Amino acid sequence: MSDLQIVADALRRARHLVVFTGAGVSAESGIPTFRDALSGLWQRFDPGELATAAAFRRDPALVWGWYEWRRAQVLKARPNPAHLAIAELARHVPQLTLVTQNVDDLHERAGSPAVIHLHGSLHQPRCFDCQRPFTRLAADPQEPAKGRRIEPPRCLQCGGPVRPGVVWFGEMLPEQALQQAFAAAESCDLLLSIGTSGVVYPAAHVPQLALDSGAVVAHINQQAFAPNSPREHSLVGPAGELVPALLQRAGWQ
Repeated sequence: MSDLQIVADALRRARHLVVFTGAGVSAESGIPTFRDALSGLWQRFDPGELATAAAFRRDPALVWGWYEWRRAQVLKARPNPAHLAIAELARHVPQLTLVTQNVDDLHERAGSPAVIHLHGSLHQPRCFDCQRPFTRLAADPQEPAKGRRIEPPRCLQCGGPVRPGVVWFGEMLPEQALQQAFAAAESCDLLLSIGTSGVVYPAAHVPQLALDSGAVVAHINQQAFAPNSPREHSLVGPAGELVPALLQRAGWQ
């Protein structure tokens, strides 16, 4: 029996499904991965040097400009068949927990509610000083295609500069989101890890916790994954093809 059919059978039996997504899913909507997210005059910058609190302190307009460029790219993108199929899965399993490392809102736009964002969101900025959420983000951001600096807005409470609502290098992942993800992984009977390399910690603990707790774990990626357990499977190919194929094999499409 093929790995695809084995995972589809596990999907049909699942009582609690965890879907864990990474940059590969968004890439199929045309959103560059983090390391590829520099183009044009942005090429002269290292993304690792833009995505830090120190970089924001040094040049907030540069960092805010880059993140507004990224947000503009996200807003032009559309959910792909993988996003739509993941949203459809929620109609067929008793419980689905969706955990993502992506900072876009494509899961939400595809119809998935209550997404757990481990690395924050481009659409939920907050004050750099007092940490209060900033809710007046422009719906149509300026697009600094030529590396143009844009001064960040100011906090309505304390007047501090507003920062992107993402997790930067050197920062902790949001504790509540991380604990929710870990708890879901420990209680699920099937986890689909989609479009993620599984090497960025602590998020990469999520599939391992599911496997250690007795769940079936399927890795859906463009690169093959070497299973470490009979309950672990590797499905190689585009998520936009494989996730709908699982729905079809399960008899739900």
